[in-house]
Amino acid sequence: MGRLTGQDPSLLRRINSAVVLHTLRGAGSLTLTDLTRTTGLSRPTVEGVVEGLIETGLVVESGPEEGGARRQGRPARRFRFRAEAGHLLGIEIGSHRVAALLSGLDGRIVESGTREVSEKADADERLERVRLLVSDVLRRAAVARGSLRAVGVGSPGIVDADGTVRLGTALPQWTGLPLGDRLRRSFRCPVLVENDANAAAVAEQWKGAAAESDDIVFVLAGLSPGAGALIGGRLHRGFGGAAGEIGALHLLGREEMPERLLSMTGEPLHPLDEQAVARVFAHAKKGDVRAKEAVERFIQRLVHDVAALVLALDPELVVIGGWAAGLDGVLDPLREELARYCLRPPRVTLSLLGEAAVATGALRLALDHVEEQLFAVEGTVTARR
Repeated sequence: MGRLTGQDPSLLRRINSAVVLHTLRGAGSLTLTDLTRTTGLSRPTVEGVVEGLIETGLVVESGPEEGGARRQGRPARRFRFRAEAGHLLGIEIGSHRVAALLSGLDGRIVESGTREVSEKADADERLERVRLLVSDVLRRAAVARGSLRAVGVGSPGIVDADGTVRLGTALPQWTGLPLGDRLRRSFRCPVLVENDANAAAVAEQWKGAAAESDDIVFVLAGLSPGAGALIGGRLHRGFGGAAGEIGALHLLGREEMPERLLSMTGEPLHPLDEQAVARVFAHAKKGDVRAKEAVERFIQRLVHDVAALVLALDPELVVIGGWAAGLDGVLDPLREELARYCLRPPRVTLSLLGEAAVATGALRLALDHVEEQLFAVEGTVTARR
């Protein structure tokens, strides 16, 4: 590649285009005068950039601003970012359900949907559920599949950069599944696959409990908890994508499995599912001694797992999500025990996004990918009409 300098007119055009587009994307609609004042560019430059963006389909002329003061003469032309020039999809693939969120290029959700799936479903059946859900969401939104610019996916397991699930014990036939490749057959756009807890951590910083924090740990609390971490505002995946797999800590000499931790009878809890665990917590709330002991063991295990990450990363905030976050009596013991174990106890709070966290994070990852294209200066982007 040749050396780029400030005198390169092609580079300057791309920089100016990115500046104007970014300004319009963050506003409702602006006049050329508004854009000139906000960007600091000359009016002729702004006019040329706007006309170029209109040709790509990313900007459109809008009508007069409603509620504005009426003036004599022709009103100034106004322009807006054309969020409907493309669409983004965020998908969650879980044990009991699949979920999808559809948005425009501004990240605003225009449609959503969920479908139940058996925890025993094999990979083909689970992916077929995803395809049916996506088709239904696109149909209800009247959006063509070709309008999709990027798809983000949140999945359990350790996920490689190409979207292959290197290790995934939560879902049948998931280990070794080329999930990214399988899903790319259904789309004509980039598909980005991420660990579900990582996606949820991104979501909580974007629209949830961590909106004002750059150093956070999100705990997807369940029978085998996982966690995602943001360090300095950036997702920390680790060298092989296995950062945050705190559910494996029991292998380091603490062999108590969840079915024994949560047992009220001395025998392993069976079946071991969310409904059975919820019943244990309900019995504990009513004062059942053995149930209270089981809940205390479960919470203590979760505290140890979370404390390991807190001690290593020193986050400002720990966000608790997943189904266990909805169980009574989880948050206060976590706060108390982390205060005992950690040199500098972080703030601890519940997720604000709940069940929507993973799909929301997947959508944000898709939006990040498109933004890198829209505001890059290495090349140009043309919207699909």
